[in-house]
Amino acid sequence: MKFSANLGFLWTDLSLPDAIRAAQVAGFDAVECHWPYDTPATQVRAALEETGLPMLGLNTIRGATGENGLSALPGRAAEARSAVDQALDYATAIGAGAMHVMAGFAQGSDAHTAFVNTLTYACAAAKPLGVTILIEPLNTYDAPGYFLQTTSQALAVMTDVDAPNLRLMFDCYHVQLMEGDLTNRLTRLMPHIGHIQFAGVPARGSPDVGEVHYPHIFEHLEQLGYTHPLGAEYKPSGPTEDSLGWLNRL
Repeated sequence: MKFSANLGFLWTDLSLPDAIRAAQVAGFDAVECHWPYDTPATQVRAALEETGLPMLGLNTIRGATGENGLSALPGRAAEARSAVDQALDYATAIGAGAMHVMAGFAQGSDAHTAFVNTLTYACAAAKPLGVTILIEPLNTYDAPGYFLQTTSQALAVMTDVDAPNLRLMFDCYHVQLMEGDLTNRLTRLMPHIGHIQFAGVPARGSPDVGEVHYPHIFEHLEQLGYTHPLGAEYKPSGPTEDSLGWLNRL
C-alpha cells in the first residue's frame, strides 16, 4: 500500500514546506493538507518538487469563526463560489489533484439544494483543470450539525449533481463512528470513491490503536485493487515521528 501524510494533523509544528520535507524523510508516498492558504503557493510547489511528493488535495475554507464550510449554506452562494475559486487557484498552482468542498453547518432541503448548486459550479470549473471534487461525510461527535453526515447522503448529493469528477472522500474514522461495517461499505462504494483516509477509532489517534484493525482494511483494499495513497489523517499524541510505528511496520 501507499500512504499520504495529512499535514493538517501531522507535523503541525513545522511550516507547510518543512512538513512536506518531513513526510518525505519518514517514507510517505504523498501528502495532503487542509487549508494551506497562508503559505505562498510557490513555496509549497518548491517543496513538492524538491521531495518528489504529489499533493493529493486540499479543502475549501471554513468561513468565519465557528463555521465549517460554506457550500451548503442557503443564501451564501457567492461566498461559496468564491471559496471554490480560491481553492482551485491554489490547487492548480501547486499541482494538487483534488479539492474537498466543505459543506458547513446546515440542514434541510434548502441546504441540500445549496450544496448541489455549489458542487455543480465546482465540478464545471474543475473539469478543464483536471481537478477532482471531493465531498466527505463527517461524524456528529466531532462536527455536530455538519450537513453531510453519511455515505448514503453523499450518494444522494452526487446523484443530483451528476458530474463525473465528483467523488466520495471515504474517511474510515468518520464512517466507522456513523455507520460501521467498513469492509462491506468499501466494497460497495468503491466505484464512487476518490480518496480514502484513516485514523484510530474512537480517539482519532494513530491507526494502530483503537477498535478498527487497519491491517485487515488495508489488505481488503489491496484485494479490491485500490492503488492510490491512503491518507493518514490522525492526531498524534506527541511528536509525529513517535507515532509512525505503524508505517515503519508496513
